[in-house]
Amino acid sequence: METFLNKKDIKLDKLVSVIIPSYNHEKYIQEAIKSVINQTYKNIELLVMDDGSKDSTWQKICEMKPESKERFTQIHFETKENEGVSKTLQKLLNIATGDYIYYFSSDDIMKPEAIEILIKFLESHPKHVLAVGNDDLTDTEGKPCYWDKKRNIVYDKQKAVYYTFADFLQKDCHFKFTSKKFGTYGSFYYQNYMPNGYLVRKSALKKIKPYTPKAPLEDYFLMLQLSKYGKMKYIDKILFSYRIHDSNTFSQTEKMKEMERQTREYEEKILEKIDESEVLPEVLKVKKHGYYYKKQGIPFVFEIQKQIKHGERYRIIKLFGIKIKEYKK
Repeated sequence: METFLNKKDIKLDKLVSVIIPSYNHEKYIQEAIKSVINQTYKNIELLVMDDGSKDSTWQKICEMKPESKERFTQIHFETKENEGVSKTLQKLLNIATGDYIYYFSSDDIMKPEAIEILIKFLESHPKHVLAVGNDDLTDTEGKPCYWDKKRNIVYDKQKAVYYTFADFLQKDCHFKFTSKKFGTYGSFYYQNYMPNGYLVRKSALKKIKPYTPKAPLEDYFLMLQLSKYGKMKYIDKILFSYRIHDSNTFSQTEKMKEMERQTREYEEKILEKIDESEVLPEVLKVKKHGYYYKKQGIPFVFEIQKQIKHGERYRIIKLFGIKIKEYKK
């Protein structure tokens, strides 16, 4: 157990803004809101914005208003025309008044102690900008499940290869989230990863531009920006339930690849103009290496990853502290 969890002298009174963008989640939105209501941490404002759902999601949200008004410091429920996740998240951030922001998808579920554990860590570690826990997996009906090698749902633990979402991510990234590598700019520059259900310091968000349509993979873009200015912490405890269904963006492989490609391209433009006096040394190291390899005619990391799959020849090197395959002419 993390030692900070046992500290009794940490004052926990900061306001946390839980922001929920929703779209066509009529089946899940009420359970999501109820999991916020059931949080052991008390000082919460709940902000829910429906992005023009075509089903009864907005009606389901409105049904939760009386119970939410009674539970939370303040609430904001709103519906609008469909604009996409990035613009919806930005509007929610503009409304949020909390010292911390908890990002929450409208089809998932928070464990009761999630916010309390995450804010306890951040309040005692001022250099960290984000804290996150592990996610267990659940099916469309809320039944616990696991993944096999190809990320198909299985219910028999003996047949599972991945037991939690973080378990899959760690094996895919080839490093443990409990290591110092977690949350560094270099590791994000190489690969997109982050469990769901993270708490972010609001003051860190003021330093960055969190969302833009030019970087459509909004969660990945946010991680790239935050990792330039502060540390991140993975807490090895189940604090979240990630619901698996056909409309998960994560399950749409080709769409995810294209969104990641666009996001990386935009990030490289930002990196060229970055204020080097404001960011962590890790960022400058990545920038320096990136320019060196570009001059040598070697593709950037994401291009290398793409070409490996086409059977081209490479040799192993270390870049940003991570082993990858380098382009060989």
